[in-house]
Amino acid sequence: MKKLKIAQVAPLWFPIPPEKYGGIEWIVYNLVEGLVKKGHNVTLFASGDSKAPKGCKFVPVYPISLKKDGISWQDHAYELLALNQAFRRAKDFDIIHSHIDLWEVYFPSLVKTVCLHTIHNPLYSSAKKDSRLFIFEKFKKNNYVAISKSQKKLSRVKLNFAGVVYNGIRIKEFDFNPVPKDHFIWSARINKHKGIENAIEIAEKTGIKLHLAGRLDDGQQDYFKEKIKPRLNEKIKYIGEYSREEKSKFFGEARALIYPIEWEEPFGLNMAEAQACGTPVIAYNRGSVPEVVKNGKTGFVVNNIKEAIKAVKKIDQIDRRNCRKWVEKKFTEETMVNGYEKLYYKLLNKKK
Repeated sequence: MKKLKIAQVAPLWFPIPPEKYGGIEWIVYNLVEGLVKKGHNVTLFASGDSKAPKGCKFVPVYPISLKKDGISWQDHAYELLALNQAFRRAKDFDIIHSHIDLWEVYFPSLVKTVCLHTIHNPLYSSAKKDSRLFIFEKFKKNNYVAISKSQKKLSRVKLNFAGVVYNGIRIKEFDFNPVPKDHFIWSARINKHKGIENAIEIAEKTGIKLHLAGRLDDGQQDYFKEKIKPRLNEKIKYIGEYSREEKSKFFGEARALIYPIEWEEPFGLNMAEAQACGTPVIAYNRGSVPEVVKNGKTGFVVNNIKEAIKAVKKIDQIDRRNCRKWVEKKFTEETMVNGYEKLYYKLLNKKK
């Protein structure tokens, strides 16, 4: 099959790859890297402080990442600039693949190039009127990719999904650790819906040591100060945000990742990263969790605090080797890249 000319359009809030915490940013980096290795001609549109994989053409859309430049999360003008630059060059590409939420939808009908949009955020809403979903409804015939079966199933908008492709990690960066230390971990952005309070309650009721790690955004400072900080002590610690180099050690040394989320998680990259190190996951049965965690084999999928406490007490029943094998089978960079490559050819053949 012929090698393709592919544009990858990344969000501009953080560099590619991220310096510390980052989900979408790592996925874009891994995808670009994998496509280049397969011989495809890839052009990455991203913030100027990004470090594109070797062999990739790089278009710096804005000098530095928006978060670093103090740009408000509500200001989407810069991401529109990224899309404008990519779509102005549509004739240069066989595929334009966007990872920017929502705003990409306006552009595909203006070009002849095949376009694909990975949706990294949820597509459900309890609100009677949701402007984001209203816009998606208007452009539901575009080509979309879901990152889990759950995300697709829960979508309030019946989009034209070209397929489901799970996120993939660079498994070589995650060392398998068969002998963990005696503490548990919680890892995500500091936010109530990520289950941090539930994780603390589980630790308090079981007496386990719990290390909390993740990015603390400006908008969550008051929440952290009021709800989390008062509950920290010698056993329950917030250790901050780990770097790329520290990630494998952080996950690998834990007895388990406790992830009692309060929302329908579209994927949950932290669960794959933990299991790659051999660390089982105890997570609430929400969103993609049953797809990412193999219940009884790589962790426990539970429904409440009571069930989570029982899971903590029997976590040593999980064979850590099974966790690693599960990720090697389902959630590697190679598996993800192959999935997207297959979709690219499928859409291009459909266009003929």
